[in-house]
Amino acid sequence: MARVKCTVEYDGTRYSGYQIQPNGKTVQEEIEKALTTMHKGQHIRIISSGRTDAGVHAKGQVFHFDTDLSVPENRWVRALETLMPPDIYVKEAAYVPEDFHAQFDVKAKEYRYFVRPAKSRDVFRRRTVFHFPRQLDIGKMEEAVKYFEGTHDFTAFCSAKTTLKGNKIRTITRAELNRNGEELEFIVQGDGFLYNMVRIMMGTLLEIGEGKKEIDTIPRALREHNRRLAGFTTPGHGLFLWKVSY
Repeated sequence: MARVKCTVEYDGTRYSGYQIQPNGKTVQEEIEKALTTMHKGQHIRIISSGRTDAGVHAKGQVFHFDTDLSVPENRWVRALETLMPPDIYVKEAAYVPEDFHAQFDVKAKEYRYFVRPAKSRDVFRRRTVFHFPRQLDIGKMEEAVKYFEGTHDFTAFCSAKTTLKGNKIRTITRAELNRNGEELEFIVQGDGFLYNMVRIMMGTLLEIGEGKKEIDTIPRALREHNRRLAGFTTPGHGLFLWKVSY
């Protein structure tokens, strides 16, 4: 048996999330279906770096699986492309040591969230950018975003629906807001993320930019662990899992 590490990108619009679930089409299901076909009906289970919610996209999701097939590294990508829908693409595949683990070996993840703060909609970006048709003070948002950096308890920026039992302390090594034409790009990198954490962080920045919250809302929410101090949860379709580092 050999272990294969893959990097996959996908448009999450049509899917009920990444991870297999009882009801709804998922990205993991489509990948495992393709691998099972390659293995002549033998079910192949993949282990991923983590899950993404319904509508969320990925540029750099990572998974691994074990195989007894003797396929050259450069053939995996081509073979999987012929078996999967056009909105999922395994762009890299490589053999790795058998002790590599796509979930437990993760050192950092990077997410990016895209917002269009304009009155007019862009119909061609409607599936990948959150349209926010209200005026924003971008300068205040750029100042506020740096408060996310460092090691904090992110309880205030986690959905109440989380099933996590352990602590909610995470270290954010990079948090920045960039202007790209009419769009804003929120980039955040850290050693781990809680359920809906990035989407709540984005919602908080938008409320600060709109004048509904002050800049010191972020350090106060982090300090008091109070979800009600943080902002709303932005929709999933503006979010991308951008990169996973090992």
